[in-house]
Amino acid sequence: MYINSISFFIGVTMPTKTSSLPIYMQTAEMLIREVSSGRLIDGEKLPPERDMATDLGIAVGTLRKALDDLEDKGFLQRIQGSGNYVRHNPVAAGIYAFFRLERLDGGGLPTANILSTKRLKKPRDLPKFGQSEDGHRVRRLRLLSDLPSAIEEIWLDGKWAQTIRPADLSESLYYFYQRSLGLLISRVEDRIGVGTLPDWSPDDIGCEPGDTVGFIERWGRAADGEVVEYSRTWFNPDRVRYVARIK
Repeated sequence: MYINSISFFIGVTMPTKTSSLPIYMQTAEMLIREVSSGRLIDGEKLPPERDMATDLGIAVGTLRKALDDLEDKGFLQRIQGSGNYVRHNPVAAGIYAFFRLERLDGGGLPTANILSTKRLKKPRDLPKFGQSEDGHRVRRLRLLSDLPSAIEEIWLDGKWAQTIRPADLSESLYYFYQRSLGLLISRVEDRIGVGTLPDWSPDDIGCEPGDTVGFIERWGRAADGEVVEYSRTWFNPDRVRYVARIK
């Protein structure tokens, strides 16, 4: 089945030069999430490359680099003289493989606005993790396809960096950890429930501080099994859902 490019790109976040991720990578990750969410199904034929590039507002060469990335990861099959076909690959993963929030209509490219970054002594209400008494606290507003949907408070153990500047961070902290700190988050544990939206939340997500919202606690482990990161996420359940697919 051929995908109509006009209908497909309605509601899809277009790549932006303001992101710290390269445009080709944004494009590839957006398409991976569309495949993972089921909006693009196995065997569907993508629009012609020039049409896709025009609709996304990017150069054809940039699109082809994104499609190369998808092919390398097993999400795309190119058939000479026929076109590009979606392949569902439950084993492969993009840089947002551990990001579980999706828009109600599926998928959504994650972006983030940094609210604050500080190195602090770990407060008593945090579970024990890591080796340092200090941690880097990152607070962010999360958007999915430009829809403000959640706020995050991420604590990285202080041993991994002396300072972390907002300008150094990318939309994917795990990509930043691996690229800049040599830290690979290889496994996470999430606990899902409800929580109270904290008073530092901006009003963009459609909820007021004190409202009951979706809540995620996460423990992130390095390759050696050590817990090096703890995070808390509050999300608007009228805009996004936590989705875990069993492979």
